[in-house]
Amino acid sequence: MSFLSIDIGGTKTLIACVSDKGRLSRRDKFPTSTNLREYLNTLFTHLKAFQDVSPELIVVAVPGIVKNNAPVSLGNRPSWKKLPFALVINKLFNCPIYFENDASLGAIYESKFYSGKTIYLTFSTGVGGGIAEKTNLIQPDSSHFEPGHRLYTYDGQKLEWEDIASCKALEARYGVVATSIRGRDKYTDIAARLALGIKDIIKDEQPDTIVVGGPLALRYRHFSKALKSFLKEDLDGIKLPRIRPAKSPKEAVTRGIYLYAKKQSKNRGKGGSK
Repeated sequence: MSFLSIDIGGTKTLIACVSDKGRLSRRDKFPTSTNLREYLNTLFTHLKAFQDVSPELIVVAVPGIVKNNAPVSLGNRPSWKKLPFALVINKLFNCPIYFENDASLGAIYESKFYSGKTIYLTFSTGVGGGIAEKTNLIQPDSSHFEPGHRLYTYDGQKLEWEDIASCKALEARYGVVATSIRGRDKYTDIAARLALGIKDIIKDEQPDTIVVGGPLALRYRHFSKALKSFLKEDLDGIKLPRIRPAKSPKEAVTRGIYLYAKKQSKNRGKGGSK
C-alpha cells in the first residue's frame, strides 16, 4: 500500500511516492510555471511516471485556501482563477484525492513533537501557517488562518507581512538567497521582520509552541536570540511560547502528507469520508 504526495510550491512542485511506513520510495520535482495551462501539462507529464504505483489515495498540498476538499485560490498565483488539478490527476489515477493547505500539512507533522497548540509558520515564497495539536488540525479551514496576508505599516508603506518577512522579500532586500544572508545586522533585521507578525499571532492564538519553517529554519539559530528579544518587548504580559526551528525544514509538508494520508486511509476503512 502506498500514497502519492503532490506538493505544489511557489517555485517548484514535488511529487513523491510514500509507503504506508512513511518511506519515500520515489521522488520527482519540476519548476512551478506561472502559466496555468503550461503547469497542468507539465504536471500531467510528470505524474505519468507514477502510474505504476497504483496509490491508495493522493494528497495534494497547495499554497492557498482549500474549501470542501477543493483548492479555491493560491496565494502565489492570484491569476489562476480555476484550479482543475483534480481533473488532470483523475485522467491518470482512479483513487480518492485529498487537497489540503501546505502549511497545515507542515503543522500536522511538526506538532507531533510538542504538547499543546502548535503553530507552524513557513517562510518561503510567501508566509503560510497552520495550527495543530498532536497531528490534529485545530483550524481545518485554511481560510481562517492566513498570517502572510496580515497588513502592517513598514518603511512608510502598507504591506502584507509576507512582503516583509518572506524569503522572497529578504532576497529582494539583500540580493542573495535567504540561506546565504550573513551578518549580525542582517540577522537582527530578519528577526524584526519576523517579530512583526509573530507577536500578533501570539496575542491572538496564545500557542504553546511556534515553529519556524521553510528555508529560514536553517538559519534560525543566528537570529533566534534577537527574535525572542523583540517579542518580549510587546506581548502585554502574555507568556512567550516555545519558539523552535522546524524539525524537517525541507520535508515537513511531505511528512505531514504521510500522516494526513494515514488518517484518511483509516477513516475510509471505517466507512468515513472527507
